[in-house]
Amino acid sequence: MEYAIEAHDIVKKYPSQKQHAAVAGLSLAIPQGQLYSLVGPDGAGKTTTLRILSTVMVQSSGSAQVMGYDVRKQAEKARAHIGYMPQNFSLYPDLSVAENLSFFADIQRIKGDHKKERMEEMLAFTRLDRFRSRRAGALSGGMKKKLALACALVHNPAVLLLDEPSTGVDPVSRRELWVILADVAQQGVTVLVSTPYMDEAERCHQVGMLYDGRLLTSGSPDELSARLPFEIIEVKAKPRKAMRQIVSEMDEVIEWRPVGDRLRLAVAHHNGDLEKVMDALKRRFEAEGLEVRLLRRVKPSMDDVFVHLVNEQRRTQ
Repeated sequence: MEYAIEAHDIVKKYPSQKQHAAVAGLSLAIPQGQLYSLVGPDGAGKTTTLRILSTVMVQSSGSAQVMGYDVRKQAEKARAHIGYMPQNFSLYPDLSVAENLSFFADIQRIKGDHKKERMEEMLAFTRLDRFRSRRAGALSGGMKKKLALACALVHNPAVLLLDEPSTGVDPVSRRELWVILADVAQQGVTVLVSTPYMDEAERCHQVGMLYDGRLLTSGSPDELSARLPFEIIEVKAKPRKAMRQIVSEMDEVIEWRPVGDRLRLAVAHHNGDLEKVMDALKRRFEAEGLEVRLLRRVKPSMDDVFVHLVNEQRRTQ
C-alpha cells in the first residue's frame, strides 16, 4: 500500500450552506510513516476534513481511504486503524490518568496483559507515568493534551488524526507535544495534524495549506519556500511611519507586511542582486534621515508562503 491516507475530490456541504462548501474538492495522498500538517485559519475546513477521514462524518461527494479502507463504505474496518483526537477531546475529569487510559483501552477491546503493557508504554511515552493517580480534571492544559494523545494511541493505530492538538497550551507544552508527535511518526505511524500555527507546519515532512475549503498547495516546507517568486528582506527603522512610506514606494518590493516592530518585504527574483536592493533601501532610508536598526535577507517562512497564496487566491477571485 503506497498511501496510508488518500482523498479524492472530497466535497462537504452542510444543510445551511447552499452556495459555499466547507470542503471543496479536496484531494490528499499521504504516505505511511509521514508527519503531515494541514494548515489554515479558522473556517478553512480542517476540522471537517479530519472528521470525514476519521469516519465521524460522511462527505457529500468524493471518496477517501484510510489504510486501504473506504471511510464511508468500510467505516468500521477503517476505524480499527485510526486514532482520532478531536479539538475538544472528552476526558473524564473525575477519573485518574490511569483510569481514563484504561477506559479508552476497554473501548478499543484491548484486554489482559496486552492492555497493561500498552497502558504502561503510553504513560511512559507521554511522560505521564508520574501522574497516573492524578485526576484528569486537575491536570494542566498541556498534560490533558498528552493524556488525550495517549488515549488515541493506546490501541496502536496505523494512522493518527489530530485536530489542533496544541491549541490552548503553553509554549513549553507545545514543544513537548511536537517532540512526541515526531517520535510517533518515527515509529511508522502516519500522523495527520491540523493547526492554525504556521511555525508548527515547519516541523512536518509535508504541509498542505487549506483556505476557504480548498487546498492551495502541498509539499515539504523547503519545496514550498522554493516555489515563491520572490525573496525576503527584513527591515526595522525609525520612525516607523516613514519606513512604511518608503517601502511602499519602492518598485522592487512586490508586497510587504508588518511582523512585530519590523517589516517583511517580498522582492522579486528577477530584480537582480538582492544586495543591490538592500543598498538602495539603505540609501533611501539614510537620505530621509531614518535610523536603520535592521536590514537583512532572511529565509522565507510558512507564513510568507501562506500569505502569498491567499493574496493570489483573492486576486484571481
